[in-house]
Amino acid sequence: MDIMEYTREELVDPTGILSGTRYEFHLYLQLDPEDELYDEKGTGLRIIFLVDGEEERIVSYNFFERATGNVLDFELDDEEYTEIEQFCKAHLAQ
Repeated sequence: MDIMEYTREELVDPTGILSGTRYEFHLYLQLDPEDELYDEKGTGLRIIFLVDGEEERIVSYNFFERATGNVLDFELDDEEYTEIEQFCKAHLAQ
C-alpha cells in the first residue's frame, strides 16, 4: 500500500463540546492488483485524527471506493495502522 496523494482539513466543532483539534485526512492509495482492496478506479482511506495536548491518535478510519465514495468493510492490520498514524503525525502542519 503506497500513499499517492492526500488531503488534510481541520474539522471545526461549532458546539465546542469536543476537546482537542480534529483533522480529516483523505489518503489515496496505490495497491497491488492482487490486493482484495484493489479497485482500478482507486481506493482511499478516510481518517479522523485527534490532537489534544500530548495525545495524537487516530479516532476513526474507513476505506472507500474513490470513484463512488462508497465505504468498504476492511480494517488496517497493526503494521499498516502504525504506518498511517505516523504519516498523519508527520503531515499535521503541512
